[in-house]
Amino acid sequence: MSGITVKTFFSEKKEELKLELLSGENGLSNKIAISDINRPGVTFAGYLEHFSNERVQIIGLGEYSYLKSLSEKKQTEVLEKIYAFRNIPCFILARGLKPLPVMLKMHKKYKIPLFSTPLKTSFLMAELIYYLEKKMAETTTVHGVLVSVYGLGVLIVGDAGIGKSECALELVKRNHMFVADDVVEISKHSGGNLIGKREKLIQHHMEIRGMGIIDVSKLFGIGFILDESKIELIIRLEEWKNNRNYERAGLEEHYTMILGVKVPEIVFPVRTGRNLAILVEIASLNQRLKKKGYYSAKELNKQLIKLMSK
Repeated sequence: MSGITVKTFFSEKKEELKLELLSGENGLSNKIAISDINRPGVTFAGYLEHFSNERVQIIGLGEYSYLKSLSEKKQTEVLEKIYAFRNIPCFILARGLKPLPVMLKMHKKYKIPLFSTPLKTSFLMAELIYYLEKKMAETTTVHGVLVSVYGLGVLIVGDAGIGKSECALELVKRNHMFVADDVVEISKHSGGNLIGKREKLIQHHMEIRGMGIIDVSKLFGIGFILDESKIELIIRLEEWKNNRNYERAGLEEHYTMILGVKVPEIVFPVRTGRNLAILVEIASLNQRLKKKGYYSAKELNKQLIKLMSK
């Protein structure tokens, strides 16, 4: 089963979420396999048919108040039925709520970690969903350079030595943002958003053939780098081929599939005299117009057809 352990979650978010482990430490090896979370309100009330036991369970004021209103015997009966389900990762008490004595016993018995946090329930849920979505995201790697041009995430790809890094370096000199060079780690998030970044160890570094490794953040300043960016356009660089018909009008849309998401792609043939950085800038601005519903080539085509019809 894929996912992360409760121990990993606890170690990574302990400080930020102000988590305290109260009971069930023998269950820290439990797996969190999905990013969704659950509030077991109706489950405490006895409705177990659709209990999402595989999710992290959040106990807010409503759930806690109901459970506290029951006798200790009834509390035990309710929790016995719930904790008998397999694959429950952990429970978290929000708002600094104090654990009921029966809860401490049951979590130890069933080896289900019980945490507490002073954070409000809604804030805790939002933070957990964001964190777990990033951890559970489907990922892949692509050889290329990722930059943010006019706020648009642009992935530049092509054969080794074609000039990807040099193009990105020129874009940084033109006040755009550098994200990653060589190997871009891509993850798929909710809404079909693709997020690209670079491994932390070599983050903000770029390889320039003939010169070696350079630190972009040190050369240009922290204001010219991003830790991650959406991928909204792919620029593919390739050697100019005389026998290939390259796009001239721009009426056809081309895409590349990454993790099941269609990303617009433009092929730029490379030869002496072409300023690739400027072309990438124009392509980025044009893509932003397309996202707003304006297609320059299609608009011109409509006007030409209208003119010819007269």
